[in-house]
Amino acid sequence: MDAVTYPDQQVIDFIKDNLVPLRVPSDFEPLSTDFRITWTPTLVMLDFYGREHHRTVGFLSPGELLPSLMLGMAKIDFDSNEFNDAILHLNTLLEHYPHSAAAPEAVYLRGVSRYKGSHNASALKEAFEKLKSEHPASEWTKRAEPYSLL
Repeated sequence: MDAVTYPDQQVIDFIKDNLVPLRVPSDFEPLSTDFRITWTPTLVMLDFYGREHHRTVGFLSPGELLPSLMLGMAKIDFDSNEFNDAILHLNTLLEHYPHSAAAPEAVYLRGVSRYKGSHNASALKEAFEKLKSEHPASEWTKRAEPYSLL
């Protein structure tokens, strides 16, 4: 990722504008043990309190890293019950990276965020329908299948 992903200007700008990066060697103790770093690269997204919300392991191209980071930001918002903020991050991800590996999970999480913010079950069914049509083989489509009964 040092040769391909991190030097990408979009990646640089996104990280600079949205995150506080900390690079830790995989054998740096106690952090590598505390955060269960067993392979490189491992990216761990933490909230203000140091709680983990999202993790990626292995190489990601710039076009996959950016949506993964957006998904991580949305998960932090979701886990903090900030559903509108989560939806904003997920909408941005899906608008700019609709075919990324993070997209199916983003569709699922957006549907759940919409439901949790409104208590309107149609958001869950809409998420399932979108997953079924755009990502039929995704594990997230399978997880959302019960929503088809709503």
